[in-house]
Amino acid sequence: MKSHSIRQPVFFVSHGGGPWPWMPALRKQYMQLEQSLSQILKGLTQQPQAILMVSAHWEERIFTVQGAQHPTMLYDYYGFPQETYAIDYPSSGHAELTKRVVEQLQAANIDISIDNSRGYDHGMFAPMQVINPKADIPVVQLSLKKGLDPMTHIILGRQLAKLREENILIIASGLTYHNLSQFNATAEKESGLFDTWLHETLVNYDTDIRNQRLIHWENAPAARFAHPREEHLLPIMVAVGAAENEQAIRNYHESKFLGGISVSGFQFGHL
Repeated sequence: MKSHSIRQPVFFVSHGGGPWPWMPALRKQYMQLEQSLSQILKGLTQQPQAILMVSAHWEERIFTVQGAQHPTMLYDYYGFPQETYAIDYPSSGHAELTKRVVEQLQAANIDISIDNSRGYDHGMFAPMQVINPKADIPVVQLSLKKGLDPMTHIILGRQLAKLREENILIIASGLTYHNLSQFNATAEKESGLFDTWLHETLVNYDTDIRNQRLIHWENAPAARFAHPREEHLLPIMVAVGAAENEQAIRNYHESKFLGGISVSGFQFGHL
């Protein structure tokens, strides 16, 4: 892929629960998130050639990238209406982007494999249904690496950064709060403490200090309450690595989500 004069920004999005964009009653609770997601492509100087999506819902022993030309759907949620197990986000894959991801990681001696059969999970298709409902921009997913080591994922992001100059939009998809046993107003205090720390870390600190705070994220207030398991936080590390020397802005925030949960989304780099 050719370099462009425009460097695409990087986004971290909170992707919400299950197939919410296809559920009118549930969408009412996601109005602010939907508004934020719907503005991502509208704010870009140039429509991306393809999107690289790092989803919290895919972990592998080594980093793994999608290779399918037409990925199927993975309905990786439970307890939702039957019709939500037949929804479709008909995006295509992108062979050249898959190749470039492999090249970039191999150049840094990072193990990488291609999965030609894996489909899209809801960490991809839920936000993408709002970001680009036309599904006319190819999307390739890239996994997290088991062990969920923060520095490993920051380094991954560094190796992906060059793709931004090739008109590739990088979107990291997770949730800034992900304690499913406390996903209601009882989490108001703890989710607020962690969200405040994360906002300060990403927005107020430059590269070295920001990285160190993220590497030691478990020291943050209410860290393990907000993330009993950190797979939904790790995509942020990839976004930070891909925009390591660039300031973040918070482009989405709610402090009363589902009655009291604090959640956020971030953009790195200029539009």
